[in-house]
Amino acid sequence: MRLVLTADTHLPKRARDLPGPLWTAIEAADVVLHAGDWVDESLLDAMTARSRRLIGVYGNNDGPALRARLPEVARADLDGLRVAVVHETGPRTGREQRCAARFPDVDLLVFGHSHIPWDTEAPGGLRLLNPGSPTDRRSQPHATYLTAEVNAGRLSQVELHRLPRR
Repeated sequence: MRLVLTADTHLPKRARDLPGPLWTAIEAADVVLHAGDWVDESLLDAMTARSRRLIGVYGNNDGPALRARLPEVARADLDGLRVAVVHETGPRTGREQRCAARFPDVDLLVFGHSHIPWDTEAPGGLRLLNPGSPTDRRSQPHATYLTAEVNAGRLSQVELHRLPRR
């Protein structure tokens, strides 16, 4: 099962549209996970139309319309991999321990908010992934998103994709 992970798209404030390579990845994926800060409902509609399965949450920059359609935390079983998606996880210091305590029944936690790619493992084996942002790189050298594979409950081939500068 092929996954695409993205967050902090901030459309149309940070870009008019998602970068072409991300749309290509979304259309090829079995599951797309979006960790919030969509900003505009039209992106949710477009991603829903162009993906096989979309799992998303709202972020701190998402207004009432998006909050009415999306949860704060989403959970899914993807081929035996227990996944949760949330926008914010708090400060980087202590993140692994805090998330392991908050999500004890999860194998993978996908989060956003910082626009900084993140890949760590918490005590007990919880994997934490932040795909960064495909539209607003802030202090990062590149805009980014992640892809990964899930097979029989195991996450593999996690790859950070760097997008060309606009």
